[in-house]
Amino acid sequence: MNPDEASAPSQHPFDRLGPDAILDALQSAGWRGDGRFLALNSYENRVYQVWLEDGQSVVAKFYRPERWTSEQILEEHRFTLELNEAEVPVVAPLQGIIDPSSTLHEHGGFRFAVYPRRGGRAPELDDPETLEWIGRFIGRIHALGSVRPFDHRPRLDIHRFGTEPRDWLLAHAHIPRDLLPSWRAAVDQCLEAVSQAFERTGPIRTLRLHGDCHAGNVLWTDDGPHFVDFDDACNGPAIQDLWMLLSGDRSDMSRQMIDVLEGYRDFMDFDRRELQLIEPLRTLRLIHYSAWIARRWSDPAFPAAFPWFGAARYWQDRILELREQIAAMSEPALDLP
Repeated sequence: MNPDEASAPSQHPFDRLGPDAILDALQSAGWRGDGRFLALNSYENRVYQVWLEDGQSVVAKFYRPERWTSEQILEEHRFTLELNEAEVPVVAPLQGIIDPSSTLHEHGGFRFAVYPRRGGRAPELDDPETLEWIGRFIGRIHALGSVRPFDHRPRLDIHRFGTEPRDWLLAHAHIPRDLLPSWRAAVDQCLEAVSQAFERTGPIRTLRLHGDCHAGNVLWTDDGPHFVDFDDACNGPAIQDLWMLLSGDRSDMSRQMIDVLEGYRDFMDFDRRELQLIEPLRTLRLIHYSAWIARRWSDPAFPAAFPWFGAARYWQDRILELREQIAAMSEPALDLP
């Protein structure tokens, strides 16, 4: 990483998204802010809690320019609205006040959506009842998601999450030269193992997914979970929305998966062959993550949030991580009764 890049003045489009631009955008769609807003945790987009003149508050999400097409964003919106209509607890975008026919708005060169404010806390993933409850609602999401595929959103596959990110990192010289041979060898072995795992598994059903169903996107209340941030919604295998809930050693993950599937199977069948894809999908996520940070480096939020990125130690840790994944992918799938 060139240190001059981090210190150079930013010319990122989000630099234009100041307080006036945020409030003017909301007013253009019919929401009149009282001047107060709070930036919420988000790197990919810009997300704000905005207080309105009537004392209520909403969440405004400004999409990263050039990441998704409008068709892809609207397809995500339609999926969450379908889930809402089916009484699945997801946070779906609000229809505009000035134009009630749309959930996607544009102002000042930014596309944005407005959501109701929903609170919650992190779920206790070491509690079997919590995992079963979450699994039940993921099963409902997948039951509706299996009705038809996305037409415009991407498909989770080896090329999009593995080969292409690897090639991008190599082409843009983000890896220290002395570590490049080791990283290249590790990532190539990983991708070969991922490919073999998918071949062994054979044809599997793909469906509309949340796509990024980790604990941070599941908020818990006394009434149970609700799911937020479908920004990474895609077509893919069901296991993608399940494996990120698992942690610990193999015995821990097996026990957790049993609890999740106890609820999931109330609404959706599960193909046990997909258990072979947990470590391959984890591996693709690790490769994609490094490329994701590198691609966003011109956004000033990223050097601030990931100051260690690009240092030799970072890539040494990634090489070790990938080698561990090579070993993990050689082990049998989780053992479930």
